[in-house]
Amino acid sequence: MSAVGNILSMIKSLSAAEKRELKMMLLENASATMSDMESFMTDERFAGGMVCPHCGCLHVVRNGHQEGNGKQRYLCRDCGKSFDITSNSIVSGTHKGLDVWERYIVCMMQGLSLRKTAEICEIHRNTAFNWRHKILDALQDIEDNVVLNGIVEADETFFAISYKGNHSNGGSFTMPRKPHKRGKEIHTRGLSKEQVCVACAVNRSGKSIGKVSNLGRISTKNVDGVLGDRIDENSTLVTDEMNAYVKFALNRGINLVQVKGGKSKKGIYNVQRVNSYHSSLSKFMRGFNGVATKYLNGYLAWHNFMKYSKHTDAERKQILLRRVLTLPKKVVCKEISNRGALAFAV
Repeated sequence: MSAVGNILSMIKSLSAAEKRELKMMLLENASATMSDMESFMTDERFAGGMVCPHCGCLHVVRNGHQEGNGKQRYLCRDCGKSFDITSNSIVSGTHKGLDVWERYIVCMMQGLSLRKTAEICEIHRNTAFNWRHKILDALQDIEDNVVLNGIVEADETFFAISYKGNHSNGGSFTMPRKPHKRGKEIHTRGLSKEQVCVACAVNRSGKSIGKVSNLGRISTKNVDGVLGDRIDENSTLVTDEMNAYVKFALNRGINLVQVKGGKSKKGIYNVQRVNSYHSSLSKFMRGFNGVATKYLNGYLAWHNFMKYSKHTDAERKQILLRRVLTLPKKVVCKEISNRGALAFAV
């Protein structure tokens, strides 16, 4: 048996936990670790020259150094704002090196719990929580630019409203309903305002959209709020017989094919991919100990990125490192936990 064959045989004999640990080690070594956050951000954000991270203008001059850490400061002559190399990014104000962020991303890709991630990265669990949501917010920004084309299947799925995480806000939060009994997620049978509707769409090249649209049954306005500018006008939209999609497609000039209830396909068209997407999403969400509705959009973006895109693990790691960490977006930790109980866009 060859050396590769011996290695594969040994890997098969490992336990599930040992295989996860091995995968983490391989991912950590997939690219050279850059321990200098400032050098990394300079190379990734300003490879084409220094620009203001606030207004995007080029009229930038040096503006001394920060006290304590000696970081170079800059001043934009157009908007008048001062900044450093990490300003207006999710790593702004961080006191940890790039190696810690890289380790954190690997833990996140492995789906490890916040407690386990905090232990591995040697950070506080509250920091692990905040970093997760900073990354999820950045992922949402990237996902919001996805446009589907070709044959696009659309359907909605539902989650019970969760007020988890709001009670710690003290007197600022009042429970809007009676608490559920153990094992019972909703009080009302069928579709109701106790359920969060998630509008979903996938195409045949592996791109996907999943976003909270409304509470209860979806309407044309709700569909348009999520999918309105995100389906190419030359596409063919395939749905079930829900009336909300008829007017949406007509208003947007999109060809619509509706598959009758109980039927799996109509010619070359079917809704099997979006049904598979729902199954994948449901399985993904079960991996967490309940997700608060106010954070649901972030987890939907995470699922699309990790479970439904066709990137390899190494490619996903590079996207998280080079696109997410350097994205022009600042997320304040205090604002994460103080978000409204039903903080979704539509």
